[in-house]
Amino acid sequence: MTREKEIYKVTLVGGAVNVLLLLFKFVAGIVGHSSAMIADAVHSFSDFITDVVVIVFVRISSMPEDTGHEYGHGKYETLASTAIGLALLGVAIGIIISGAGKTAAWLRGEPLTSPGLLALAAAIVSIVLKEATFRYTVAKADRLDSQALRANGWHHRSDALSSIGTAAGIGGAILLGQRWVVLDPLASIVVGAFIVKVAVKMLGEGIGDLMERSLPDDIKKEIISIASSFGDIYQPHHLRTRRIGNHYAIEMHVRMDGDISLRESHQRATDIEKAIRERFGSDTHVTIHVEPVKEGE
Repeated sequence: MTREKEIYKVTLVGGAVNVLLLLFKFVAGIVGHSSAMIADAVHSFSDFITDVVVIVFVRISSMPEDTGHEYGHGKYETLASTAIGLALLGVAIGIIISGAGKTAAWLRGEPLTSPGLLALAAAIVSIVLKEATFRYTVAKADRLDSQALRANGWHHRSDALSSIGTAAGIGGAILLGQRWVVLDPLASIVVGAFIVKVAVKMLGEGIGDLMERSLPDDIKKEIISIASSFGDIYQPHHLRTRRIGNHYAIEMHVRMDGDISLRESHQRATDIEKAIRERFGSDTHVTIHVEPVKEGE
């Protein structure tokens, strides 16, 4: 099975779970009179939308290089993960505003309806299913090295954790009586705050890659180490790195003995490129620029 098809398969599994949960949560939230559960249902709906985004953008990112995209279409996958972060942030802000409004109404003395057991049951089912979906998705994302799939996996985890907060709020409102019904909207605010944190981190990573952020220092040190492992290579420098979707792009200058033949210097540069691709993947874009230097200079 190709990488693209595996990503589709994982995403479709998550999408099926999201559809089932969002329907169950909306019904449970309405019937069970729970604002926290309705907020959780909206979160599940955002998960479903991001599944669609992943499918569309991963298909584009898997397209081969062409005259307009010599480095391929990998950035579309990064764009997908950024779009997921934006969607998640929008959902979180909406949840916080809704919960704050109901809490303010309670403080003004307006009565709130106590949530029912159906809403609590929906929260527990959501915790179990979404945590299982998170583990499945992230395991596949690590194996396939997919940014979009990993972002979607953490979206599943955020839904599982939000359901924990929802369950706590609904359970507290049910068990402690009418005086503590406010725990339900308060739980939705806590859920929203957590989702904001996840979304901001996701956006930071996606925007960083879209803005050509360099690879982490430990990876750059490893690249220099690979080049330096060749005995006739001197002073690797001017290293430039970036991510293109799930691939790396690497440019580097190295110095070699100026008296060797062009054929020899070209072969050594090819050897370095091969070694880097063996470490970081065959689709890694590597460019080695050779500069002459006298040995011992």
